[in-house]
Amino acid sequence: MRNQKNALVTGANKGIGFEVARQLARRGFRVFLGARNEKAGRDATEKLSEEGDVVFLKIDVSDAKSIRAAAEELSRQSDRLDVLVNNAGVLLDEDKDALSITPKIFETTLRTNTLGPWLVAQAFALLLKKSREPRIVNVSSSGGQLDGGADGWAPGYCVSKNALNGVTVQLAAALPKFAVNSVCPGWVRTDMGGENATRSVGEGAATIVWLATDAPHDLTGKFVKDRKVIPW
Repeated sequence: MRNQKNALVTGANKGIGFEVARQLARRGFRVFLGARNEKAGRDATEKLSEEGDVVFLKIDVSDAKSIRAAAEELSRQSDRLDVLVNNAGVLLDEDKDALSITPKIFETTLRTNTLGPWLVAQAFALLLKKSREPRIVNVSSSGGQLDGGADGWAPGYCVSKNALNGVTVQLAAALPKFAVNSVCPGWVRTDMGGENATRSVGEGAATIVWLATDAPHDLTGKFVKDRKVIPW
């Protein structure tokens, strides 16, 4: 359908990304379900087939070549992109202490959680510019807040999310006609968050979906949790 909106959700084969894809599909979006693992991505797409129009898109956000290939593939399937949700991220088991984290673990974390979303935004910017109300949602974390100070938990992950918030501000400045925001979904029961987390995936996805759909388009360059702007 010509008027159907298109969304790309990275890391959408499970967890929060899967739920965001589900909710957007239910709202009538054509959802490109991004995943680096093809089998997992296609299985997830099949699971969501009854929810709406969901298409698998292979993309590894830690690999610039994969990102470029994904942008080319999406451009063959659609003339524009309305929403980009940079959801893919990693929290590595070895990321335990600021004094012992290795360069490899830190670089791997930054490549996926920070550089990846930046490169994805660059690669899909032309397609997004063809939308009347383009939106980019970067899934961050309260662990990335400088306000209040760090508590020592997963320092590489937290620094990567703090840097992602910096990417959000820079993209918002570079793309004044876009709504570009970071979002904290809260502590969510996923593989990353664990079974003791306080929020369901539906609750974790709620503000992401709001920013992707109904939030005021002049809300941009902000850090948001539960539909409210929070300190960086």
